[in-house]
Amino acid sequence: MRAPVTYLRKPAQGRKNPALMTLTPNSATYFGSELVEAAKVLPGFWQKLERAAGERSSVVYQAAWLAQEVRQRGITHLHAHFGSVATSVARLAAQFAEVPYSFTAHAKNIFHDSVEPEDLHRKLRDAAVITMSDYNVRHLQQQFGSDADGVQRIYNGMDLTDLQWVAPVARSPQPSSDVPPRILSVCRLVEKKGVADLIDACALLRQWGCRFVCQIVGTGPLEADLRSHLQALHLNNWVEILGPRPQQEVFALMHQATVFAAPYVIGADGNRDGLPTVLLEAMALGTPCVATDVTGIPEVIRPGETGLLVNQRDAHGLAVALQQVLMEPDLCGAIARQARTLIETEFDIARNVAQLRSHFSLPATAPKKALLQDTTVLQEV
Repeated sequence: MRAPVTYLRKPAQGRKNPALMTLTPNSATYFGSELVEAAKVLPGFWQKLERAAGERSSVVYQAAWLAQEVRQRGITHLHAHFGSVATSVARLAAQFAEVPYSFTAHAKNIFHDSVEPEDLHRKLRDAAVITMSDYNVRHLQQQFGSDADGVQRIYNGMDLTDLQWVAPVARSPQPSSDVPPRILSVCRLVEKKGVADLIDACALLRQWGCRFVCQIVGTGPLEADLRSHLQALHLNNWVEILGPRPQQEVFALMHQATVFAAPYVIGADGNRDGLPTVLLEAMALGTPCVATDVTGIPEVIRPGETGLLVNQRDAHGLAVALQQVLMEPDLCGAIARQARTLIETEFDIARNVAQLRSHFSLPATAPKKALLQDTTVLQEV
């Protein structure tokens, strides 16, 4: 992103959450002078504070500070990425500053057990809402009814100039080579990534006499358990957990891999991926993909065309599909070419960002500036 970045100011340490419905100019000293200063810039600010009932004090503070910036800089629209705290701040700031706002809903902030339904209802009613798969659209409409009628799907865009396609035939070792074919997976080591199922599938491949190595890039809370699982199955010579790697090294590993494995599942807490970017990157780079049929993945992995699809939590089915890719180079070439075509058609960043900007509710008189020059984007970090 080439636009300048402004970090939101945080409230001073130790300020706890007061009863926000009772905030007045007299009680604003709880926050120091910040709310008094906001009231000088934002018309009707003290009355608008009633809309902050139930919000954390840090959200209210940041929203008030952001709203001042919106007014003073002439910003005409706010967009938040992720529907949780970033959108809470954007929603209040938009109301304080009297500008429209939008947000992009992803995965944990709409699927996880921790999602507060009434909070999300409120945000869906107020905003122009974007999400990144048809699956997400259906989920929101089923869960939130008419409040989600206006949700629009825009796929995440990627800069394809950074993702150079390499034909599978150029990366697969010859049968006579001492280098075995490589299975690659890249993910955080958490339940929804299904890495335990991949390890079980590798145990089956070894039993079936397949030549392969499997590399798992990433770290996370399940790393120790997964390493113990490898040890128990005596797979340390076949499967390696590499830990985190920088992006360009990940892309190099994808170019070297025979197949990319995406064994994702829906977690016990409801958490799941909407449409994993790393899977799209593998498809763009020409790595044949085997993935599970959860969430938005069937929108891009079309069986026998752009990849192979298996049921979630089915280690045997996953092993069969991986074996098929490892042993059928003609299949690899065909699905890799069609996968790249799909990515170019549906996931090019220039096309998708233009779609996103078309949903920003800019005034009719607003100049047609470059994306983000008149828009503030809130991103959780």
